[in-house]
Amino acid sequence: MPGAALPSLLAWLAVLLLGRARPTDACSCSPIHPQQAFCNADVVIRAKAVSAKEVDSGNDIYGNPIKRIQYEVKQIKMFKGPDQDIEFIYTAPSTAVCGQPLDTGGKKEYLIAGKSEGDGKMHITLCDLVATWDSLSPTQKKSLNQRYQMGCECKISRCLSIPCFVSSSDECLWTDWAMEKIVGGRQAKHYACIKRSDGSCAWYRGMAPPKQEFLDIEDP
Repeated sequence: MPGAALPSLLAWLAVLLLGRARPTDACSCSPIHPQQAFCNADVVIRAKAVSAKEVDSGNDIYGNPIKRIQYEVKQIKMFKGPDQDIEFIYTAPSTAVCGQPLDTGGKKEYLIAGKSEGDGKMHITLCDLVATWDSLSPTQKKSLNQRYQMGCECKISRCLSIPCFVSSSDECLWTDWAMEKIVGGRQAKHYACIKRSDGSCAWYRGMAPPKQEFLDIEDP
């Protein structure tokens, strides 16, 4: 009967539309080691956010305006990036669409890694490395100057459960989740994956610069 079929059809359409909407309702990020975040980024800075406002950034394919949050920032130091200071950072308007909120009180200092947009601007997402400066370990802060860059040709592979093995000599196994059940564990806080003189890669720990032959490497 046509009348009885209509409610069923409407219910089916509602389920179909809801099913299609779900992927846009949340932001999902795969954990990465801080060194990977540094190497993947165009720009890595230490900065404070001093103001924020919503701005239009063109239109999507349907003609709807694209909204972004524009943070005016005071750059304290640049670890990686262009010659000019970063003045503005852009992100999506909510965490549901991978926006990365920043405190604009001017007191919190952040380590911020993201993509360059040129002309003193950069873009960040919830999946980029953004952390308060005080939350970083001394080794992480030291590694930003040179050590992370020394390992950007290395591959860091996440180990989810023991046992796990390297597949090549230029690979370091990141075992924080398998060993400690946390992402920001010992290797994330205290180790960098460094390329050796023979082309292989290995974890290096310590505040002092690695020796030429990396003889003082302490495996995790």
